[in-house]
Amino acid sequence: MAYPPAAHSSPPRQPSVKVILAAADVSRVVDRIAHQILEKTQGAADTVLLGIPTRGVPLARRLAARISTFEDVTVPVGVLDITLYRDDLRRHATRAVGPTDLPPGGIDGRRVVLVDDVLFSGRTVRAALDALSDVGRPASVQLAVLVDRGHRQLPIRADYVGKNIPTALAENVKVTLAETDGEDEVRLFGGEPA
Repeated sequence: MAYPPAAHSSPPRQPSVKVILAAADVSRVVDRIAHQILEKTQGAADTVLLGIPTRGVPLARRLAARISTFEDVTVPVGVLDITLYRDDLRRHATRAVGPTDLPPGGIDGRRVVLVDDVLFSGRTVRAALDALSDVGRPASVQLAVLVDRGHRQLPIRADYVGKNIPTALAENVKVTLAETDGEDEVRLFGGEPA
């Protein structure tokens, strides 16, 4: 009696994971953004960096430290919590409201550089602009991001971009930083399996 050949089942296909920036790359990108901020702001004169939680906060602190190293200039750093200004509060689980911590001297009449890890739809930045208008009136607002992945839903662009990563909507960009995640890396998840 002959048996039919056994069906070979292949293991489920795992989404691909690609490292876009390793730790040394992240460090170089932060240095480049710091230099660009110095150039575009006349040596960071009257400039404040505000990090958007979670990963924008350590990025803002790193940028301030690098600016200080390059030009011996102290750039004030603060935290801008945007939780209550998000337009997706009804769709997602309740988020804990974090502190907004403005540097001494505030932001009125100063140049504010908002700092975040990934620019995607633009909705986080829109929420940050709304939150910013409730805490002061800056002379101007700029945006620095580690990664711009495209797919904007709002007319927002970054003034300082560490890395442009063309992505598909089904892909995800994950930034990890030593301060929050134990390591510096940017990975792209999804797309075609490797």
